[in-house]
Amino acid sequence: MTAPIELWYWPTPNGWKVSIALEEMGLAYEMKPVNIGVGEQFTPEFQAISPNGRMPAIVDPDGPGGAPLSIFESGAILQYLGNKSGKFYPTDVRQRVEIDQWLFWQVGGLGPMAGQTHHFRQYAPAIIKDQRQIAYSVRRYTDETHRLYGVMDRRLADRDYLAGDYSIADMAAWPWILPEHQGQDLAHFPHLAAWMARVGERPAVKAGRALGDEMRRNLAASGKAAEEARKVLFGQRAR
Repeated sequence: MTAPIELWYWPTPNGWKVSIALEEMGLAYEMKPVNIGVGEQFTPEFQAISPNGRMPAIVDPDGPGGAPLSIFESGAILQYLGNKSGKFYPTDVRQRVEIDQWLFWQVGGLGPMAGQTHHFRQYAPAIIKDQRQIAYSVRRYTDETHRLYGVMDRRLADRDYLAGDYSIADMAAWPWILPEHQGQDLAHFPHLAAWMARVGERPAVKAGRALGDEMRRNLAASGKAAEEARKVLFGQRAR
């Protein structure tokens, strides 16, 4: 019996992508917490696995040829896990291209834009006293997130999942639809709302989303701990 996959993780949308995938694929794993609020992502141990200093990352002790393999970047991890398990990432080229398009759409569009929306709507007000300085950024990213919701809503008008059958593309996108934090109303996006409910009812999605939930902290809160965490997360420069 091989050792479980190490999941280097913190409970955020990017972390949930991989915990959901591991649960869905039935792969044995061990969670290794990376507390991003205190800077554990900058330790030499973690950066040997994730040179970008971002979680999630995985170490598969039973990689290709039986040798350990470490992987960073959530999209690459999802592809690897799909290949390893043979689930939710078919080998047919046309099906795989369809999935890859929506996976990379999430990685390059939905995630970064929604992430900036979170930053300027939730965290920047706790950092910048003059709210006029962030008004344009709030509007810019909230509007772009609204546009991306619309892209998904149109896509889901005539199908249950982004790439046909349920796949790693859905696992990547689902954690990033957080309308209450992004200034959105799902009543305007009925197909997206139905998809959110459909995916969210899957037992493996519930389990992956709940992983480490007790570790989460409100980074928009007042107080010294939240202030120090914001300095760690939002004051990074090259090291």
